[in-house]
Amino acid sequence: MPLAALEMKIARALDAVDETVGATLTELREVLARLSGDESGGAAAYAADVQRARMLLAELPSPEGTPRTTIDREAADGTVAVGFPRPSAKTRPAKARPAPSVRAPRARATISKQRPSPAAVDTRYVRTAGPLRPHLDALTVPIQYVKGVGPRRAEQLAEFGLATVEDLLFHFPFRYEDRRHVETIDQLQAGVVGSVLAEIAEVRERWMGRGRRKALQATARDETGTIELAWFHQLHFFRMRFRAGQQVLLHGKVDQARSGGLRMTHPEIVLLEGDDDAEIGRVVPIYTKPAGIAAGAMRRLVHSAVEHYAGRVPSALPASVVEERGLCDLATALRRVHQPEPEADVDILNAGTSAGHCAIVYDELFYLQLGMTLRRANVARESGIAFPVPAERARALAAELPFALTGAQERVVQEIERDMSVPHPMHRLLQGDVGSGKTVVALHAAAIAVDAGYQVAMMAPTELLAEQHCQTLRTLGAPIGLRVALLTGTVQGALRGRTSRALARGDIDIAVGTHALIQEGVAFHRLGLGIIDEQHRFGVRQRAALKRHDTNPDILLMTATPIPRTLALTYYGDLDVSVLDELPPGRQSIGTRTFHERQRSRVLAAVRRELDAGRQAYIVCPLVDESEKSDLRDATTTARELAEGPLAGYRVALAHGQMRSDEKDEVMRRFREGEHQVLVCTTIVEVGIDVPNATVMVIEHAERFGLAQLHQLRGRVGRGAHRSHCFLVAAYARGDQARERLRVMEQTTDGFRIAEKDLELRGPGEFLGTRQSGLPDFRAANLIRDGDLLRASRADAEAWLAGDPMLASAEAATLREALDARWKGRLELARVG
Repeated sequence: MPLAALEMKIARALDAVDETVGATLTELREVLARLSGDESGGAAAYAADVQRARMLLAELPSPEGTPRTTIDREAADGTVAVGFPRPSAKTRPAKARPAPSVRAPRARATISKQRPSPAAVDTRYVRTAGPLRPHLDALTVPIQYVKGVGPRRAEQLAEFGLATVEDLLFHFPFRYEDRRHVETIDQLQAGVVGSVLAEIAEVRERWMGRGRRKALQATARDETGTIELAWFHQLHFFRMRFRAGQQVLLHGKVDQARSGGLRMTHPEIVLLEGDDDAEIGRVVPIYTKPAGIAAGAMRRLVHSAVEHYAGRVPSALPASVVEERGLCDLATALRRVHQPEPEADVDILNAGTSAGHCAIVYDELFYLQLGMTLRRANVARESGIAFPVPAERARALAAELPFALTGAQERVVQEIERDMSVPHPMHRLLQGDVGSGKTVVALHAAAIAVDAGYQVAMMAPTELLAEQHCQTLRTLGAPIGLRVALLTGTVQGALRGRTSRALARGDIDIAVGTHALIQEGVAFHRLGLGIIDEQHRFGVRQRAALKRHDTNPDILLMTATPIPRTLALTYYGDLDVSVLDELPPGRQSIGTRTFHERQRSRVLAAVRRELDAGRQAYIVCPLVDESEKSDLRDATTTARELAEGPLAGYRVALAHGQMRSDEKDEVMRRFREGEHQVLVCTTIVEVGIDVPNATVMVIEHAERFGLAQLHQLRGRVGRGAHRSHCFLVAAYARGDQARERLRVMEQTTDGFRIAEKDLELRGPGEFLGTRQSGLPDFRAANLIRDGDLLRASRADAEAWLAGDPMLASAEAATLREALDARWKGRLELARVG
């Protein structure tokens, strides 16, 4: 801990002491005098005095009423409130802003795990005055102009994804190390991370380890002993950097060396020259970095950006939000995150829940939710179609269905009817697990539109799925007179011409197809409803194309990939969300078991039993063809080996994404019709057709797949009356996360539980994929960690817009500019979800 920090703590302690701690305070002052004096007893004495000072500090009472950072839990009505630390000695309750009539009052309950120190709780909010453009322009300065960067490092950083000053400011530490506890070598313990002041005694290259790898080895010493240092990478760099006689601060994990002594492998080393001794006695941020830049150098570059540019980061949150949440401005928050206070709690910093972290995250989420809420408000003002409900065709459909709707289907149908009955366009996302009955709900919405004289477009990601939907809609819609046609890329020639002309005349009620529905030359007579199945397979621009009609049609998005609530609030916050959380009666559960590759014979024996009983099976492989770079099973080789070996005599077919589209679809059709008994394939069947007779899903190298993909693949079976099985064959366990994924698959078939776990394991970026464009990127928020802040920011954005729906007030001027900068002009694109 720096001496200035010790002096600060003593000054604070003076306000709270009594005679019982007078001796402690006297000794503490004596220790401080030694540390501040000119005489030096060496590194060991210095470290011992620092340790003694910390022990004495712990004996002093803390000032009463130390502020605490709190996040309020979600109330029963789904709203939340967030409290941040106040600068006053006693924590005061947040000032409640009157809630708009559309929202219930917010309840408050606290999470107490966030405890920043008094030095880190300055929550003054310095709002940026005047236009934001000069500040925003300053943040776009190329990174090479940051002090210490230069052209060569700028090139390295750009390849790493850091190109501007703003990129560097928002490049947050991934870890913090506590270097306030400087030890002597004899105090270090094997298996524990430690920091020690020492002198380099010797540096040499030698061959080390069982593999006899060339390594750089050094010996460091202090008055209490010696410790070995070892490097196995970048040997030339370290060999040129270190020499005997240098004073260094070592930090790293201590291990037992073969010689019996202690060793640090690839420690972080600070040369105690010039200003480098600032690393001693403080909390040190650790950053991801390009390979050619040292950790200390990366730290200095970020701190240089903070010193010269943090004050230019604009802060423009509404005063009422700042007051209620107790926020500090972004410049202060960035300094707190990149340059922690001497007394900062390292655990809170590493959890990303310090006051500085929370202020940055909240700011980021507020602008996201403000844009989403603005979008919802704009949609509510758009002119659309008010469909008459209840519709006669919809009633007739319910009467003609060969089965009863589930309670979840009836609930969602009512939600859709309410949306379609108002003169504003519907924007609803329908989530439902595999087999939950989304198509029937979509057909009900289609019947409402057709009954009012409008047409429906239903878009699917593959031709085969479009054909399946077309057949289903024709079968179920025929009794109520629905005219259904297919329009895909393979519909060509005279048939395409007749279909296009009939669509333009209004002779087709429901057009089912792929991207062909939005291609140039396809015109609807009067489009009233667009339905997009497996919407995550389409980009935002494809979805926007359905909206470009004079009628401003209603939009219903459907997905069989359950989306966790935090992601739905974030990426689909401008949509109303319906959930089918109930499966139709009679659906058979799917038994799931994991087998090691050595047990494949048992798996294939189970497959043969199902085939002999007249059933069918999928066998999914991660690769199409054999690869010299991988030992993973490929579909082509596996199909041949099975047909010639364990499954000889059975009808085995092959399907993968490199086949011609017509050839692949033909194989799938024959499998659906029962001509093939076993389909060896890649993940192309993840979004596929219904084969009720398929009762076995074998997934080779299951440890290579994500949870969502495993769940979707498993959903290809269990669609008939017979019990189905999913066998996960794992070649090896890649790690704890892989084992956890397979364990989750064995334990549950609930898609929403699986989605939550998948989000936890993979994070939101990989969970959503790369096609969901149109939204601001997250720089600080973590949707798993920051769910409470997300809901709080949403509540605040809604409350703010309730009072100023057009952002027309004087206070909203800078808010509008900041909002546009955050969304980078993409608010219009985000309108389609």
